[in-house]
Amino acid sequence: MGNAQPFRIKTITEYHRLLGLPKPEHPLISVIDLATFQPVVLEEPISLIFEFYSISLKRNLNATIKYGQQTCDFDEGVLFCMSPGQVWGLEVDNVPQHTPKGWMILIHPDFLWGSPLVNTMKRYEFFGYAVNEALYLAEKEENMLTGIVKYIEQEYHSSIDQFTQKVIIAQLEVILNYTDRFYQRQFITRKVSSDQIVSRVEEVLENYFESDAMTTKGIPTVGYLAAQVNLSPGYLGEMLKALTGKNAQQHIHDKLIERAKDRLATSQLSISEIAYELGFEHPQ
Repeated sequence: MGNAQPFRIKTITEYHRLLGLPKPEHPLISVIDLATFQPVVLEEPISLIFEFYSISLKRNLNATIKYGQQTCDFDEGVLFCMSPGQVWGLEVDNVPQHTPKGWMILIHPDFLWGSPLVNTMKRYEFFGYAVNEALYLAEKEENMLTGIVKYIEQEYHSSIDQFTQKVIIAQLEVILNYTDRFYQRQFITRKVSSDQIVSRVEEVLENYFESDAMTTKGIPTVGYLAAQVNLSPGYLGEMLKALTGKNAQQHIHDKLIERAKDRLATSQLSISEIAYELGFEHPQ
């Protein structure tokens, strides 16, 4: 996306203006039907940063989105969940081939103030996933989430009162919990691809411990491991846990223990020397 500084969008109102939409009916939350906004014309790709949460289902989008390691197409319904501060790139096809479909919910962190979601929102790992780890929904799943969004949309267009926040947040929690369930399903239904990643993780760790990287770089981190397999740390950890019962950190730890046992059995080094070589803090 070039070397230009990302374009930071601070408010939901500002994003509405960028899309040519009317001012949002609530300053801290918005529900957008993707079929209603005018196509954005861009001379070159741009990078964007939202300062609010975004949950969106997109299909037939006349654009390419880059978020993380790869780009994403929109032949299927694709669900994105982005948290404030994440950078993503946008390249628009200025000759639209299809009418975009889907929806987008924008939530400013201040809207969550005083609700349980203030704390629990950050616990949903999928807000840190990259676009190549986006959620590809089955038709039944897509219809289910869209139905819930319709309830949020009705509330959004109603008169704001003391119940507005509670009602919308209750529906948001349902969407987030279903999304969590669907991601776990995706780990299983894409098992062939996932198994290949597990094998690749083992290969990366084996090569790391066989090289001199331990003495120069220390114990491999989850971030390093995720980068080697082109996944975000959060997605890699969740996928490994779903398939093997162990997260990425545990895989690294197990490989380290395996390496230590091998060194103890096949070398003349002392326990202290092996501990130092493998980065253990204590010989015990």
